[in-house]
Amino acid sequence: MLGEPMPWSAMVGLILFVTIPFVALAAAVPVAWGWGLSWRDVGIALVAYLVSGFGATVGFHRYFTHGSFKARRWLRVSLAAVGSLSLEGEVIQWVADHRRHHAFTDREGDPHSPWRYGTSAFGLFKGLYHAHCGWLFQRQWSNRERFAPDLLADRDIVRVDRLFPALAVVSLLTPPLVGGLLSWSWQGALSAMFWGSLVRVALLHHVTWSINSICHVYGERPFKTRAGDRAANFWPLAILSFGESWHNSHHADPTCARHGVLRGQLDPTARIIRWLEQAGWAYDVRWPRPMPRADAPEVTL
Repeated sequence: MLGEPMPWSAMVGLILFVTIPFVALAAAVPVAWGWGLSWRDVGIALVAYLVSGFGATVGFHRYFTHGSFKARRWLRVSLAAVGSLSLEGEVIQWVADHRRHHAFTDREGDPHSPWRYGTSAFGLFKGLYHAHCGWLFQRQWSNRERFAPDLLADRDIVRVDRLFPALAVVSLLTPPLVGGLLSWSWQGALSAMFWGSLVRVALLHHVTWSINSICHVYGERPFKTRAGDRAANFWPLAILSFGESWHNSHHADPTCARHGVLRGQLDPTARIIRWLEQAGWAYDVRWPRPMPRADAPEVTL
């Protein structure tokens, strides 16, 4: 099991699983350039991706789920609102699901383990789909009272949680509004809607879901985690995920504000937290501490 070579069929499937969405996006850019895509659309989509993506990684994940730092009240509320722009669900449910994942990582009770259906090639294909997005369609809601009682007791966060539908509308309609105003045309608005709203959300979701799926199947495991925990570091997603794909490091020390703890491991989310700390808006930040190294630094299954 752990440490055995991955079946070649499973490896091929994993490669296709990772690359096809990015290849499709890369192919669409030159085809659409000049009539359905412009530098204005690229700029709008990039800003929207950065804002909503960091809202999820800094806010939903490292702050609300794991308490990697403390924040001033205005920042706390802002992180909940900006994280909601990622369209990954209400803040309290997101946190409850993720805390449940850490409580039962790759065991019975984990809402999105790719090992749910076994270690065979077919089981792994099915498990990857389940971990990636299938669990969203056949999910059992994680108990908010059990996994996120602190957020349910916070009236500010409960208000933001209830405002999720309105924030989702803001996330989807702001890019076309900006595109329309900058171009002063419906075409500019529609183009910005496609790239800044639809493509941006699809890419962000695929990257986020890949942490649940790919980063529990393939990559390096330099640090010891709990028995059965197969979280791994997958470097190709480090930039697009803002440092979230250093997943083995994260599971070895979940409350740490930095996931990329080794030399050369880029972690943009940790940089944002550092800036917030330097500004005095975040405090009591949990920076890395020494962690036990694993006996085998790399696994393929």
